[in-house]
Amino acid sequence: MANPAILSGAAWPAPAKINLFLHVVGRRPDGYHLLQTHFQFLDHGDDLRFGLREDGVVNRVTELAGVPAEADLVVRAARALQAATGTRFGADIAVTKRLPMGGGLGGGSSNAATVLVALDCLWGTRLGVDALAALGLGLGADVPVFVRGEAAWAEGVGERLTPLAADEPWCLVIHPGCEVPTAAVFGHPELTRDTPALTIPGLPPDLMHNDCEPITRRLFPAVGAALDWLGDHAPARMSGTGACIFASFADRASAQAVGEQVPAQWTWFVARRRNRSPLLDRLAAEARAG
Repeated sequence: MANPAILSGAAWPAPAKINLFLHVVGRRPDGYHLLQTHFQFLDHGDDLRFGLREDGVVNRVTELAGVPAEADLVVRAARALQAATGTRFGADIAVTKRLPMGGGLGGGSSNAATVLVALDCLWGTRLGVDALAALGLGLGADVPVFVRGEAAWAEGVGERLTPLAADEPWCLVIHPGCEVPTAAVFGHPELTRDTPALTIPGLPPDLMHNDCEPITRRLFPAVGAALDWLGDHAPARMSGTGACIFASFADRASAQAVGEQVPAQWTWFVARRRNRSPLLDRLAAEARAG
């Protein structure tokens, strides 16, 4: 049976990520692309709540349009943790969605990571961060960075992580109302796949860009229109394969002022870039509470 008191308790955050740049430096024989990128978090994202069950059932109690429960990463993550630990527990899982699907902000991967981290704590399975990150990699290449919760330089398919902090300015993030399937961008024959690899000590800002931007602009003109509009106010960049774009500002008021001018057909929010995920703070609070 579920514990409704826990389900209605304090939420576990599933923050957005942004890619400060994204270079495609090659392709493996199995078709996966080799990347270099720099991940940071935002203090904005989805929230998850959990009700513990003693019958082993994993139950998604909130609907996600177009995504059956069996395909949802939150359900798959919980079941992966069950399989890895042999726990007798299950969970009711409620998700408050704020991050758009296909927005390049990592919403699904972040949800999966929060499930792994939260249930590892609440179930008492205590796998630890390395094992959880390895488990998360089986769910998606971006899941490990959310599990570890540190801003990171990433290589390989995005799973080889080196902690790397960056400035923490305010961001204006715009979603132009379309969903960009990652496969459509990475599968395009004209995607640049040979950007020269960089090393961490020599990150030249003038050479960093997003290799997916030209293809995404072509396939989804609304993304290009948003990039052009925001670019008139501050240097604008696409996160991941899109559709969301962002620009950084020195303070919240400056980001908010530009946000209030965003065309009505688009949605937007203001958030702070963070080197430490708020998920780690929530985990620490749970540990203190005993």
